[in-house]
Amino acid sequence: MPDLTLREAIRKGLQEALDNDPRVFIMGEDVGAYGGAYAVTKGFLRQYGPERIRDTPISESVIVGAGVGAAMGGMRPIVEIMTINFSLLAMDQIVNHAAKLRYMSGGQLMVPLLIRTVTGGGAGLAATHSQSLEGWYASVPGLKVVFPSTPADALGLLRTCLKDPNTIIYCEHALLYGVRGPVPDTYYEVPLGRAEVKRPGTDVTLISYGRGVHLCLQAATELARRGVQAEVIDLRSLRPLDLETPLASLRKTHRALIVEEAWPMAGIGPYLGLRLHQEAFDDLDAPIAHLCGADTPAPYARNLERLSLPDVPAILKTVAEAFGL
Repeated sequence: MPDLTLREAIRKGLQEALDNDPRVFIMGEDVGAYGGAYAVTKGFLRQYGPERIRDTPISESVIVGAGVGAAMGGMRPIVEIMTINFSLLAMDQIVNHAAKLRYMSGGQLMVPLLIRTVTGGGAGLAATHSQSLEGWYASVPGLKVVFPSTPADALGLLRTCLKDPNTIIYCEHALLYGVRGPVPDTYYEVPLGRAEVKRPGTDVTLISYGRGVHLCLQAATELARRGVQAEVIDLRSLRPLDLETPLASLRKTHRALIVEEAWPMAGIGPYLGLRLHQEAFDDLDAPIAHLCGADTPAPYARNLERLSLPDVPAILKTVAEAFGL
């Protein structure tokens, strides 16, 4: 089983799609000659040509709108929005068109559009480029949102997304492209809406997605040195959202901490916490804890940005304060 970086796993999935389905094409800013802002599509223009690797002007609304139209016309467009921050310029196309056309047409129109975008903080890119807006899109009926944390999941989720007849936001954390991990040689897919236990444990459940999963795994290693066995759950998919896997873990450990980079109000963490309280209140030894990004625009200064995002010490501190572990 070879080790791939998350970037290489996504590249592999995109190449598979381009090789196997002539309806697939990639469109976005700098995806062609430049090779993508994060080098995911490097060399694709030479390999597949300008008809299938299309550089676009800096106009996110037009990029997504063209993707919606192409998808309705029977193509399988993959749109790259350089960062999720820029997707704000395409919110009308995403929320009012891509997400709703199937519903409003009574199923006569389908929009099988994959929107790849980069999210998350930690790269020192300041208030307008370091946001975690995936929870916003996960709140919209008609959209699906996935967020892989490992190369294997990145490839498996991408394969599944490209078979789905709906619009999907495929989130890639800016700091995970170099993360390396085993990726099976044999063909596999990762189903949407199914979380995974990344590390088993019995004393506390740590729930996260994206980069937060890696922080939780590091924290779990430190907790194990202290005699505390933490179970780490990777949501992988924010909509559809798997409740059964976190519930099963919570009923075993009786304590749960949700970790994410997003702001504290109205996100996946608060929603998941509410649902877990509703479904497993009698199993809890303590209220479910939520560790998230600070309720502030992302600071440009690196030292301040680090303070605004969850990290391993913050996870350990929250586990100690909330659960006495």
